[in-house]
Amino acid sequence: MVADLQTVAGSRLNPLLSGVAAPPIAEAQGWVRGRTFPLDKPLIDLAQAVPGYPPPDALVEHLARRLADPAVHRYTDILGHTRLREALAAHMSAAYAGTIGADQVAITAGCNQAFCLAIMALAQAGDEVILPLPYYFNHRMWLDALGVAAVPLTFRPESGGVPDLDEAASRITGRTRTIVLVTPNNPTGAIYPPEAIEGFYRLAQRHGIALILDETYKDFRPGDEPAHQLFQDPDWPETLIQLYSFSKVFCLTGYRVGSLIAGRRVMESVEKAMDCIAICAPAIGQEAALFGLSELDDWRRGNTALMGERVQAFRTGFERVEGFRLISLGAYFAYVQHPFPDRTAAAVARDLAEQHNLLTLPGSMFGEGQERFLRLAFANVPAGTVPAIVERLSTAAGTGGRKT
Repeated sequence: MVADLQTVAGSRLNPLLSGVAAPPIAEAQGWVRGRTFPLDKPLIDLAQAVPGYPPPDALVEHLARRLADPAVHRYTDILGHTRLREALAAHMSAAYAGTIGADQVAITAGCNQAFCLAIMALAQAGDEVILPLPYYFNHRMWLDALGVAAVPLTFRPESGGVPDLDEAASRITGRTRTIVLVTPNNPTGAIYPPEAIEGFYRLAQRHGIALILDETYKDFRPGDEPAHQLFQDPDWPETLIQLYSFSKVFCLTGYRVGSLIAGRRVMESVEKAMDCIAICAPAIGQEAALFGLSELDDWRRGNTALMGERVQAFRTGFERVEGFRLISLGAYFAYVQHPFPDRTAAAVARDLAEQHNLLTLPGSMFGEGQERFLRLAFANVPAGTVPAIVERLSTAAGTGGRKT
């Protein structure tokens, strides 16, 4: 009887969603859950891309004052506060020397939701999305949940992780709906050059498909030059969908506030889906994002410089690491090749957590062909922690990654 009940209950589940991989961050955190760590060898958590410091006091104080306004506790317009949409349109227009209108901006509950809304607007079950390896795991999870096929592009360590345009062209079929690029990249940290982004945009344009450009980490690129010139093309609304997040640059991960920029046809579909899923992004998060855009430019620049120091600390530190090889580095991430060809990435990562108190993510969480790699997310560790990371990795390399 129990077995019969389980069968009946199981048959009522959506098989697409049931088949989606389990949330990777939660799995990795389970490796150290419930443990205590000695003072001389504390846990170093490099698993999740989250700032290790709070938002600035001025932002917190502003939100405390705004809580007295009853409007802050109500719904906003479906696509977000008008003032925030106008401010972000102006910010992005200035950043890319392009033309973006407030009516081309949607405020979302984080950049993850922006991606979900974009895919829902573009694709249905049986369609295809070109997704370069290694991919951000939540992107693949959402495609799988919708029955949309992820078409991979080969990971090319020798290029620093920049995908190949010719390969992408060869993978386009009549079912292809979009190409997805993430730059600076999660998980590799790779920063795609403007000409590469332009090439993928023109490829999508020629084939009448969309280019989804996830720029969650755009604020952590070195230098002030625009990442691309796509918004200078007057026809960009027919091809480009840009995704962004306020979470990292203003330390607002728990507020769930991001954005989607697209043309009118996409925005009409996004608005319908947004109304069903969340009605609107959290109002308090929108208040925080607007204050950040309006008042925290200097703080943002300081935040960017701080991450740049950590990038440099990792670059220098890996010159002394034994066994592990740095493949690519940027924004919040280092992508590293481990020295154990006979071991899975998950086994290496788990042993680093259990034996060396170093929590990383295995490359296998980011797609096929990634068993030799680990992702290190360093936003929540100061540059002064890098020597300890170097020491633990070198020790692990000397012991084969296993307990001695």
